[in-house]
Amino acid sequence: MNKTNAIRIIESLGIEFKTYQYEFDDEDLSGTTVAQKIGVEPDRVFKTLVCINDRNEIFIFCIPVISELNLKKAASASGNKKLEMLKMKDLFPTTGYVRGGCSPIGMKKKFPVFIDETAQLFEKIFISAGTRGMQIEISANDLITAVDGSYADLI
Repeated sequence: MNKTNAIRIIESLGIEFKTYQYEFDDEDLSGTTVAQKIGVEPDRVFKTLVCINDRNEIFIFCIPVISELNLKKAASASGNKKLEMLKMKDLFPTTGYVRGGCSPIGMKKKFPVFIDETAQLFEKIFISAGTRGMQIEISANDLITAVDGSYADLI
C-alpha cells in the first residue's frame, strides 16, 4: 500500500482507520461504482467537493456519493452568500488532488471542511485516501477531528 498524505496525517493523529484498494476506470470515477467495488452501501461513501466564493476563498464539502450538494445550504453552512463549484482545471493546483482521488484530508492548504450530517448515522464512512483506487474507512467524528471540520445539512 502506498501511503498518501491523507494516510500519513491520520496515522500521525493516532486515528483508527482501514484502507480499501480497488481497480478504477478513468471512464467511470463515480462514487456509486466505488461503493460497488469495495462492497459497501453507497450512502456510506462520501465524495469530496471543492467550492469557491466571490472572494476566491475555498471551502470543502463531503457528502454521500448518491447525493447532490445543495449550494444554498453549503453557502449558509460556510457563512457565504453564494458558492460555486471549483472548475475542474483548478482542482489539482488548489488541492493537490485529482478528480476521483480528492480527499478532505491532506490538501495543499488547510481549508474549512463541512461534512454532511448524515455521516453521523453510520459507525464508519468511506472517503478518498487521496488517490484513485483507494478509500479510507473512518468514523465521521474522527474525520471531523482530522480536518478540524464540522457537520452541516448540505444535501
